[in-house]
Amino acid sequence: METDISAKNKSNIKLQIWILIIGVVLLIIKFSAFYLTGSNAILTDALESIINVLAGSFALYSLIISGRPRDENHPYGHGKIEFISASMEGGLIGIAGIAIIGKSIYNFFHPHELSNLDIGIILTASSGIINYLIGRIAVKKGIQSHSLTLEADGKHLQSDAYSSAGILIGLLIMLLTGYQWLDNVLAILFGVIILITGYRILGKSVAGIMDEADYGLLDKMVIALSNNRSKKCIDVHNLRAIKYGSMLHIDCHVTVPWYLSVKESDEELNHIENTLNKLFENHAEAIIHPDPCLPLSCPHCLLDKCPERSVAFEKPVIWTLQNLMKNRKHSL
Repeated sequence: METDISAKNKSNIKLQIWILIIGVVLLIIKFSAFYLTGSNAILTDALESIINVLAGSFALYSLIISGRPRDENHPYGHGKIEFISASMEGGLIGIAGIAIIGKSIYNFFHPHELSNLDIGIILTASSGIINYLIGRIAVKKGIQSHSLTLEADGKHLQSDAYSSAGILIGLLIMLLTGYQWLDNVLAILFGVIILITGYRILGKSVAGIMDEADYGLLDKMVIALSNNRSKKCIDVHNLRAIKYGSMLHIDCHVTVPWYLSVKESDEELNHIENTLNKLFENHAEAIIHPDPCLPLSCPHCLLDKCPERSVAFEKPVIWTLQNLMKNRKHSL
């Protein structure tokens, strides 16, 4: 499993290097467009490209660190750095948004003449298309490899492309109408959009650092466990999950018949762990504690021929996110 994760991480690092190289090229193109036009809207795009390069550099460092194997000092691996990387990216995006809004407000009171808008349109359109395509590839790769860093960087690039598209429309309107005051309005509008994007990325990364429960992920686990439920597995409770980069650490308690041997109990626990690993493509590590059944378990036990049954079977407990997360057998 470690070898497979390492191979995926190397692939992510190669992709991030290309993203960084392309980001530097686009940065030069966008600042050239700003120099030629003097447009605050284009400056918005150019400033965000600086953030792209800075965030991309830290993302590359993060991917290199998170790909290191577990050691004595880091028994859960180095994946938590990806949340720090995403926090850095969200913060930098927010700073760019504030700077853009501030400069645009200043230029309302101190306007300046724009020029060469046609060239600016061509350069903005080209950079926007490239950003969107690279961002789409990064998001897809990040989801496949469970890399928050790559996914966050890809979404950032896509948001940059959407900003470029809006700015492009504004530049076309300015070129056709001559209403150059629209430049500052557009810059403020997209500055706000950039701020919102940064806030969302920052919120997701802080949630990861604080080990906030991911209910969407937990719900997938509950569905998988329910669909692969063994008759000897009477109950699952105290279900929790923590993300460390691409790895998911899961722990829970499982109620099994009290008379099972250690080997038989282990088979049931392995069945659950294999179910979770299949769901998360071998990116899950489960610590499962077996609990012996009690008389109150009998009405809910699916085992047909239980030699120790004291009460007739009534109905199984339906496994839901709410009752599997509680630290109580059968949620009773």
